[in-house]
Amino acid sequence: MEKDFEWFNHWVEKNLGIQLQSYKESQMQRRILNIMNTTGAKNLKEYSEQIQRDSEIKQAFLEHITINVSEFYRNKELFDTFEKVFLKEIVPKFSSIKIWSAACSIGAEPYTLAMILEKNKLKQATILATDLDDKILSRAKQGVYRLQEVRNVPKEMSIRYFSQKTTSKETRYEVVPEIKRKVTFRKHDLLKERYADGLQVIVCRNVTIYFKVDARDQVYQKFSDALVPGGILFTGATETINYPERIGLRKIDSFIYQKM
Repeated sequence: MEKDFEWFNHWVEKNLGIQLQSYKESQMQRRILNIMNTTGAKNLKEYSEQIQRDSEIKQAFLEHITINVSEFYRNKELFDTFEKVFLKEIVPKFSSIKIWSAACSIGAEPYTLAMILEKNKLKQATILATDLDDKILSRAKQGVYRLQEVRNVPKEMSIRYFSQKTTSKETRYEVVPEIKRKVTFRKHDLLKERYADGLQVIVCRNVTIYFKVDARDQVYQKFSDALVPGGILFTGATETINYPERIGLRKIDSFIYQKM
């Protein structure tokens, strides 16, 4: 079975441009088998043929293997800490601020950042949000969410920054245009493509936990290289950088690192 996965990984990289080899093997293999079993394919070769000829199966595969679980203010206490550090360490020190929300998924994270900027009347900051999945980026640009995805948004911010659309089935929450305009979305592969530089803030949360150690370390080194001195990196609640000094960072708060 290991040889089958090795072949499939190479096939995916060649035909879909995604490096599955950089993800933790047991987790990724389990995800692949789970989605494959929904199609009735007997093996990975048959599944690859289905992906190649059926656009719906292809899209389902891409959505399943690119981890797209997200919500506004995920781990809200950490976002509250981030806001305090941002206002103390970044806003007073930089006349213009470039923020990168990497692996932004459905857009909840960069829109959360945009609401923080708007709440604090900060006009000098721009937000770039990137992800690997075209369909997820399309959904992020639409900015429409279910209740469970906005449940952590403070009530006063929910009223101000969302419009509600109620149907017979459910209520959807759409980000208002003034917040949408603060975010630019773009496709980007963390594992393969070049990173921007001159950034004051990078937010990448709950993504590197799926990477192998070597891939994760390379991503963190590239994040450090992309930051200006004094810039900050905000990671997820289960992600810790061991010996951050080795890559030019120092830990200044819970899951927040500063470029030295």
